Amino acid sequence: MATFLHRIGRFAFRRRWLVVLLWTIVLGALGAGAAHSTGPANSGISLPGTESQRAFDLLEDKFPAANAEGASARVVIRAPESQRIGGPDHRAAVETILKDLKASSSHVSLVSDPFSAEAVSPDGATAYTQVTYTVASTDLTDADHAGLDKALEKGRDEGLTVEASGNALSPPSESHSAEAIGFALAAVIMFLTFGSLIAAGLPLVTAVVGVGVSITAITALGATFHLNSSTSALASMLGIAVGIDYALFIVSRYRSERAEGRDAEEAAARATGTAGSAVVFAGVTVVIALAGLAVVDLPILTAMGLAAAGAVVVAVLVAVTLVPALLGFAGERVLGRRGAAPRPSRAAKGEATIGRRWISYVLRRPVRVLVVAVVALAALALPATQLKLGLPDDGSKAASSTQRKAYDILSASFGPGFNGPLTVTVDDPAPAAARDAATGIGASIADLPGVARVSPAAFNRAGDTAIINVIPKSGPSSDATKELVADIRSLAHDNNSATGARTMVTGTTALNIDISDKFSAAVMPYLALVVGLAFLVLILVFRSVLVPIKAALGFLLSVLAALGSLVAVFQWGWFKDLVGLEQSGPIMSLMPILLVGIVFGLAMDYQVFLVTRMREAYVRGADARTAIETGFRHSAKVVTAAALIMISVFAGFIGSQEPMIKSLGFGLAVAVALDAFVVRMTIVPAALALLGKRAWALPAWIDRVLPDVDIEGEKLREKVPPEEVPAHVAA
Repeated sequence: MATFLHRIGRFAFRRRWLVVLLWTIVLGALGAGAAHSTGPANSGISLPGTESQRAFDLLEDKFPAANAEGASARVVIRAPESQRIGGPDHRAAVETILKDLKASSSHVSLVSDPFSAEAVSPDGATAYTQVTYTVASTDLTDADHAGLDKALEKGRDEGLTVEASGNALSPPSESHSAEAIGFALAAVIMFLTFGSLIAAGLPLVTAVVGVGVSITAITALGATFHLNSSTSALASMLGIAVGIDYALFIVSRYRSERAEGRDAEEAAARATGTAGSAVVFAGVTVVIALAGLAVVDLPILTAMGLAAAGAVVVAVLVAVTLVPALLGFAGERVLGRRGAAPRPSRAAKGEATIGRRWISYVLRRPVRVLVVAVVALAALALPATQLKLGLPDDGSKAASSTQRKAYDILSASFGPGFNGPLTVTVDDPAPAAARDAATGIGASIADLPGVARVSPAAFNRAGDTAIINVIPKSGPSSDATKELVADIRSLAHDNNSATGARTMVTGTTALNIDISDKFSAAVMPYLALVVGLAFLVLILVFRSVLVPIKAALGFLLSVLAALGSLVAVFQWGWFKDLVGLEQSGPIMSLMPILLVGIVFGLAMDYQVFLVTRMREAYVRGADARTAIETGFRHSAKVVTAAALIMISVFAGFIGSQEPMIKSLGFGLAVAVALDAFVVRMTIVPAALALLGKRAWALPAWIDRVLPDVDIEGEKLREKVPPEEVPAHVAA
């Protein structure tokens, strides 16, 4: 591996104009494709194989008109306190609002009358109307959104409370400030690390190219592969982070090679051969973790994982080709002041530094350090035992948003369960049997204690399929509603056995329950697959069994601590003002498994970068303790910079208006901080010190089977005759 990448680095350095031209052509071609594509869509979540999805598919087939893809909005109108919305003073105002809504856009097909549709609350104070459009929400223009907003505002001018929800409302504006903040902080960190604007700017340039290629590819292919709108955000987040880090490690190794007296071309080739090997294997572990999300069998998650894995592959390719090419253009300027070779660092000269003092302390007291670190992470992980999953709805939006206000008004006026209705479907090839089964199950559901109201069964034209709407007494995310869904499904099973008709429960609440169950069932197979494959990769890299085991256990600690932090902040609301969170609530159902996948890949990054230098020292003759000190001394500074950069990039996304992106950015930032500084820089050296030489042991039969990937670059040392090695390097 090192020899192959050494040749790639030398070629890229010598043919730098060609390499830059090729990447420019790739970026331009994808950009042209993206310009002619509709891009990622706001596709819904589908759950193949679940009851709620089967019911959705049935409704789409049997009630095509009711399942049209047109946008919709539900406008809630409430009279002032102690007044009735149907009174003579307000009824005329409501009719004016309905007319304004009808005229707000040429795409409006229907505006329901709340009085004739019985959409008035029992106390008479609140009414709602359903606005239906002829086009999908993605086809609505700014003028359509403005017309709806204007109609709402005119209703408020009449002295009424008018709020709205639905996908016809204008989406919240998203800026690119998150990326800008991450880039700015990364630039500052790298300048402080390298002391050179060129060296600091080079990883940023390559990261921009890598992310540009990834995002344009996702945009160009978004409509073809039905990618979700969150896909590009995740790919951008990861692409920036790993793109900067991978380039950072190669540039750092290049400067070290130059400090040892090698010329620019050989230094770039060796940096690509050694640090590039670590980059490749680190990237492989990230790709395994992201591609492994496919085992959940959730199309949206599979698409997000594969797209993000593609962004990581692009980042690796950019690091091992474009970075050495740009090093050729930068020349001596990448080395700092006036192009002088970097002087030996304080650590290299044996002087006391923060990193040197820290590793000395860890190696003197490995048991104490290990116990304290593990206990601290376990304490942070405790809130994860109270993890509550859910899908975001209007109840989780900011209290100042019109969607949240509409949600609260409907809940107060019609009951908590109004915002989370359940849909029961009954179908049978024989219309008479379907009618009898629907009547029976409707009566049984109405007798359940958690049911507030059951609507009469509505049949399709063929009469073989019925819809029964059920309003629970409890809110959509409450445990009582979950129990009610289980009770209805139990009744449905009995009804199916007695009548032969098929009865199913669906709706957003039922879908949420099925998602949670699906994720719970998929976590262990996913962990087994990802950890197992990555374990094989790490055995290949480190030629050890204990080191990969220790790496996996450390990852579990860091990811559980990150989940605990997520629960404390986003579910319990601790310190929520610090992250700009207006409303706490259940954790997004996708979050745990998505966090596990991404954090595992990133954790293995630091494991590879840090421990590779330790193994490099060990295979070159150092004893186990000296190998730990040497590897830590060489890589601690750059790993620290890389971790701070990743934390900065992820933390920048906490400012997103999208709850999923905000919580994911927070979770990843916390996970990287804990994994890099507590696990990799504390627990790992302490555990290696306790294991001693056993850490690097490998059974002979495994050693014979494994190929020699030479990640330490031993074959590169053999290529240079001893007389050509500078004296201080040989020493």
